[in-house]
Amino acid sequence: MKFKKDYDLVCVGGGIMSATLALIAKILQPKLTILILERLDKVALESSAAWNNAGTGHSALCELNYTPENEDGSIAIKKAIDICTQFEISKQFWSYLVEEKLIENPSDFIQAVPHHSWVEGKENATYLEKRYKAFKKHFMFDTIEFTTAIDKMAEWFPLIMHDRSDDEIMAASRIDRGTEVNYGALTEKLFSVLETEFDTPVHCNIDVLDVDPSADIDWTVELKDTTTDKKHFIEAEHVFIGAGGGSLLLLQKVEIDEKEGYGGFPISGEWLVCKNEALKKQHLGKVYSKAGIGDPPMSTPHLDTRFINGKRELLFGPFAGFSPKFLKEGSHLDLFKSIKFDNIPSLFGAFWHNLPLTQYLIEQVTMSHEDRMDSLRKFVKDAKSDDWEILVAGQRVQIIKKDEFEGGKLQFGTEVISSKDGSITCLLGASPGASTATAIMMNVLEKAFPEILSSAKGKKNLEKMMPMYATKVDKKLFDAQLKRAKKALNI
Repeated sequence: MKFKKDYDLVCVGGGIMSATLALIAKILQPKLTILILERLDKVALESSAAWNNAGTGHSALCELNYTPENEDGSIAIKKAIDICTQFEISKQFWSYLVEEKLIENPSDFIQAVPHHSWVEGKENATYLEKRYKAFKKHFMFDTIEFTTAIDKMAEWFPLIMHDRSDDEIMAASRIDRGTEVNYGALTEKLFSVLETEFDTPVHCNIDVLDVDPSADIDWTVELKDTTTDKKHFIEAEHVFIGAGGGSLLLLQKVEIDEKEGYGGFPISGEWLVCKNEALKKQHLGKVYSKAGIGDPPMSTPHLDTRFINGKRELLFGPFAGFSPKFLKEGSHLDLFKSIKFDNIPSLFGAFWHNLPLTQYLIEQVTMSHEDRMDSLRKFVKDAKSDDWEILVAGQRVQIIKKDEFEGGKLQFGTEVISSKDGSITCLLGASPGASTATAIMMNVLEKAFPEILSSAKGKKNLEKMMPMYATKVDKKLFDAQLKRAKKALNI
């Protein structure tokens, strides 16, 4: 395996983040020399893989944890607006790739699937109606529908409404334009474009051992070919660490002050997967409900139509599991290796202030198959245990960072850590990562290559690629881009 001596950008990790960053960078500046390195023998095998990823086009259309209720009873929708904007920017980038004939058959990775929110009980129904009214006033969500009628819900998601009685208090909302995304298939397409159209190599079976400051350029990257155990050293002006759960362990080796205090807590996801083909056909949609009191946002239960390897699938979850690994194909020592002198206060503070999370994880890990089926039966009353099996999904590492008051705080979401000069950047965290990959990688480009984005040519290209990036979004622009994406992506 041959490498050049130096590169403008080295991306660590063969997932959706590196693919997105490298492709945008090459479109904006084709002369950049970029290298992608992946530890496994193929790209998109960890967090980006279809079965490892939740698959929702996280656009805040149905996820209730993005719209909390304020103390005065009003509904906060700012986070929903932000996430919706970020997902639409992703759709615009994918639309551009289709329009430029760089990607064919978008239906290989994206499908139109309606998004629903569904709750039980009077208090939750009141909340959902208030959320509906708040959404209805905003142009991003003004096509939302709301109902408390069982017969209407039976039209939307008949499998959930089967065997329901008229005295059950429920409410639901629906937005038709929702999507289901196979990020594994998308990632493979993006890397194919990079290799065939932009002469950007993707080297698999390469473990990045260290990233050190270099005298003559910015960084020396130490690599090991896992098939031969041969080591290589390459020079890079910029390094992006986008290795999913493995990012933290590599970041901790990098000599920058900005890494201090960061820790991580690994949580594995598990799903109930339907084996009954007849049941799969009875449900088309993503139906999200509310997390239990004291449960973390990632525990929001949902019944989820997926399209994987050309087949329609039905999943329910997520359920949390625990493994000290930071990657599904990682080491059982990962968690222990991540404990450093500078992040012990953060780890202890986060643990002490998140005791309910610890209790939740213990309860989840000790669940039997029947316990999980009982959770499903809150959605599908007559669900039969033999129709469902458990599948272990991807490994997430939740961010733990320093906090002035609590010592350490557990962060839900994603965060870009970068050196002062932007020459090294690292992405930590999880959901809604893949869905908002384009916006997140634009953040990385802002730090690493501001001169490209600020050039006249860069601005012109960006306006064509993603018109909603770095501009005030109004109804006219939003509706026009929805129409564009619907046509280009066939959704």
